[in-house]
Amino acid sequence: MSRPPVAIAHDYLTQRGGAERVVLAIARAFPGAPVHTSVHEPDGTYPEFAELDVVTTPLQRVGPLRRDPRRALPVLAPVVSRHRIEADLVVASSSGWAHGFDTDGAVLVYCHAPARWLYQSENYLGGPRWRSPKGIALAALDPWLRRWDAAAAARADRYLANSRVVRDRIRAAYGIDAEVLPPPFGVDADGPLTPVPELSGWAEEGYLLVVSRLLPYKNVDAAIEAVRGADHRLVVVGDGPLREELAATAPPNVRLVRDLTDAQLRWVYAHARRLLAPSLEDFRSHPARGSGSRRPDRRPAGWRVPRHGAGGHDRGLRRRGDPAGDRRRDRHGRADPLGCPHDPGSRRRLRGGALRRAAEADRRRPRLISGIGSNRQCHCLP
Repeated sequence: MSRPPVAIAHDYLTQRGGAERVVLAIARAFPGAPVHTSVHEPDGTYPEFAELDVVTTPLQRVGPLRRDPRRALPVLAPVVSRHRIEADLVVASSSGWAHGFDTDGAVLVYCHAPARWLYQSENYLGGPRWRSPKGIALAALDPWLRRWDAAAAARADRYLANSRVVRDRIRAAYGIDAEVLPPPFGVDADGPLTPVPELSGWAEEGYLLVVSRLLPYKNVDAAIEAVRGADHRLVVVGDGPLREELAATAPPNVRLVRDLTDAQLRWVYAHARRLLAPSLEDFRSHPARGSGSRRPDRRPAGWRVPRHGAGGHDRGLRRRGDPAGDRRRDRHGRADPLGCPHDPGSRRRLRGGALRRAAEADRRRPRLISGIGSNRQCHCLP
């Protein structure tokens, strides 16, 4: 078999998120490039991966690890290190593992974040390490994993960061100055809309929306608690280890949905009144700017996004006339911490000027693939 000019690497293909959408975008740019990953769970991630040449490690044969690769943390580093990728250039989409695959080709790392379990462990675990068996095990592995991670990062020919926040974290973790290349938005704004049956009764009045993996550092529980006993309805789109816990304790004005198609996701965005961003993020990858109800990769003019005051959300969503701590009143005159207008007239006014801002945002949309192509030509290949 001839050696491919380009191969793609990713940590694991077991979920639906922004990093997986980036892999699909890279794969479209390099047709025929194999995608190497530790494990691939087709039912858990985007169906488009079934059309690609996905190459997995021996962990693929272990069902529990394939369904939840976080359980494989003690063995992922040696398994990844022993997995050989034959290619002139490896484009590694990494949040902690893909930059460590073995290759003699050039390596271009597109970093979504340095390993959270090492450098942001309390956020990753949802508390101090000593509070859980997983945290205690992680503390024991920490020195070895940091050495492995640093060595893997040092082998890369070029590092790209998806945001300024991640650039700073790469510099702090590895001493590497990475170029910032934001990813594209993942959902095509102009495609069809398909209703979500579980939300049909909520569409006309609208709802608050969180689109997130259900992990501790995403703080989805905080959004749920914020609407408990309030007039607001909240829709949570996503899946993850905390799903059962959140579903069991959610009040009646909260609905959790998962495994949506892009057409359904567009519909969900189209009927939302407000997008909430409670998580500690590296990059704001979900829609949050510009157009109105039928353009899901834009937000209405004036549609403010209450968010966690740190990380990529904080840098990505600063805007004029919307100071931190701004509050509206609910229909009973009480202070509303979510800042959501209740009367339809206010909501319509918030959408004024949306088309102009949408066109402006289109002109600013980042070009991930052209940036990777430029780095491939200028920095990586011998």
